[in-house]
This record gives sequence, C-alpha cells and structure tokens, in this order.
Amino acid sequence: MRLVAELMNIVYSPSGLVTAKTCGCTDRKQVTYAFSAEPHSLCLDKKDVLEAQISACERLLKYTKDASERSTVEKEISELKMALDLMT
Repeated sequence: MRLVAELMNIVYSPSGLVTAKTCGCTDRKQVTYAFSAEPHSLCLDKKDVLEAQISACERLLKYTKDASERSTVEKEISELKMALDLMT
C-alpha cells in the first residue's frame, strides 16, 4: 500500500513512516513509536497507522536478540493485527 498526498505530489510508503523501539525496565518492557514524517501524519487514517506500526515492529523483530524483548514485540504485533482485523 502506498499513500499519496495529491496536493503535494508526495508518495509515502507506510513501512518507512514509523520507527519502533523497545524501552522500559526488564519486567515492564513496551514498544514505542516515532513518526519519521511528522508534517504529513495528518494524511493517515487509523488503518494506515496500524499497518505502519506492524511493519515497524516486524523490522524491529529482525534485530531483537533478547528473549524478553522478542516476546514484547511479538505480543505487540499480535495486538496490532487484532486491532486491524477489528477495523476491517
């Protein structure tokens, strides 16, 4: 899926709009997100944001070696996919 801001002739891929990282102490890890294109985030609907977050988590999962971080990211992906399924 690609997002197009027609007035500005800009094309964005949701996979590059959001970056994910894990943070927190060892027993309460969580996933946080940062938008890489702040001014254009208003063009996104909830479904696009969820898809971008899933993509960011899947990229993060490739580089996660710690078992607790891995389970945190996998849990986040499953929750995001469930939320996306409920929307459609």
